[in-house]
Amino acid sequence: MQHAGSRFLAGGANGYGEAAPGDHLQTGYRLWLVGHQLEQGRAPWRDPYSFRPEVGSQLNPAGWPFGLPYWPLARSFGAVGGWNAFVLLSYLGAGGLACWWLRSLGLERGPALVGGLAYALAPYRVAQSAGHLLGVIALLLPLALVGLERARSPGRGRYAWLALAGAALASIPLSGQVHLALGAIPFFCLYALCRRRELRYLGGVALGAAAAVGAGYAIRHSLIAGSIDAGGRSLAEVDFYSADWQDLVSRSRRHGNEQFALLGWATPVLALAGLTLLVRARRVGLAVALGVGTAVPTLLALGTNLPLYRQLWEVVGPLRYPRVPERLLPIACLSLAALAAFAAARLRWRLAPALVAALVLVDLRAGVTLYGASAADEGNAAYAAVAAAPAGRLLELPVFLPDRHFGSVYLYYSLQAWRERPLGYSTLAPLRADEIARQLRPLACGDWSGGGEALLSRLGVRYVAVHRGLYTKNPIVRGPCYEPALRGLEAHGFRPLARDGAVSVFVRA
Repeated sequence: MQHAGSRFLAGGANGYGEAAPGDHLQTGYRLWLVGHQLEQGRAPWRDPYSFRPEVGSQLNPAGWPFGLPYWPLARSFGAVGGWNAFVLLSYLGAGGLACWWLRSLGLERGPALVGGLAYALAPYRVAQSAGHLLGVIALLLPLALVGLERARSPGRGRYAWLALAGAALASIPLSGQVHLALGAIPFFCLYALCRRRELRYLGGVALGAAAAVGAGYAIRHSLIAGSIDAGGRSLAEVDFYSADWQDLVSRSRRHGNEQFALLGWATPVLALAGLTLLVRARRVGLAVALGVGTAVPTLLALGTNLPLYRQLWEVVGPLRYPRVPERLLPIACLSLAALAAFAAARLRWRLAPALVAALVLVDLRAGVTLYGASAADEGNAAYAAVAAAPAGRLLELPVFLPDRHFGSVYLYYSLQAWRERPLGYSTLAPLRADEIARQLRPLACGDWSGGGEALLSRLGVRYVAVHRGLYTKNPIVRGPCYEPALRGLEAHGFRPLARDGAVSVFVRA
């Protein structure tokens, strides 16, 4: 908590004098946009700043549904403090919703708290909460199951609970987490079928699943179609991000954050005991749902390291779009947590849940150690000067293609200077945005020979911000490009406007 108000609770990267790149900057920007747009009297699901003017106002699905609760946090604590509070509250939300669901399954408070703790600290969920939206969207899984369980009870409120379950499920693809939805929707249907077979109940479940499928298709046609990834991912990309068997038990990030797929050591053993106890108690339907919910996402997380995955990738069309097979693991994390809770419920000693909780805490602590203090640079004076300057679009150097995470830094500084930009960061950026970025890239090394001056004039760029930190030790920016970039700007009519830390801003004379 030493840097709670000055550094991001994220991966701990060095910014070299400015904000450090990372998915936490993109996620924070997407969440911030909701409140910002509402304050400006504009549609909260739109991004009015990225990839302009070549592309119109972009959809911002990542703002749903947590953009609204993020709004008061960002307003109260700022960009850094708001993000840190949001991450910490996600632990409370994940654990609390999982505990609520387990209580609705008939577990006592102690075992239910064990399961909630196991889900809140699940290493993969924790790792994805360090920057990616997936770790927070995973809160919607237990909420959907709470709705299903509550709807099993007779009474007028059952349809309201079914509606809540369907809304929580549909919010997963609506938030842009379509890969998680590919597993969450079948798991939702299997769970409901295993829990109750009444026609009206299953009819409500079918409507909820249909709403989620419809939301997925809406995202597919409105955002994915026409983007740089409209044709899907290559199998080589999937192979790069695939975990291997050792990643399921390794407490270190052997290959990277995405391949970190630790399930724990003691927790899976507890889950196996819980599965056995459910079968012995003749709760076979629940055992099947949780067993499948654990096994299938875990196996698919292995990607190309799993035999037959290549054949599945060729036959099952939706599998061709995600590049990170581990994105289904929140389902396995929740199922494992529930099975561990049932194992804890079998122990009759009063202090047994506390001891099991301590065991789970020690077992899953590896995920929490993934966090670090990432440089923030909140309140940069150079961007403050841009914010106060006359109208005009802003270009930032070096130039990155839209799907490169280094562009997240530019999204973050958008919070300090509300300007339209020809660049941005999105793996689903329109093709035109990618084309413009490729035309602008030579300017990052001072090469204006390809008509850079005319291009900037056509794009309405009046200001250019040069980020020395992103030139430092960057594998994409090759060679000594920082000084040539400055000389190129000065040679083409740009003069210094302001400088703070590693950021220098130029204005067209």
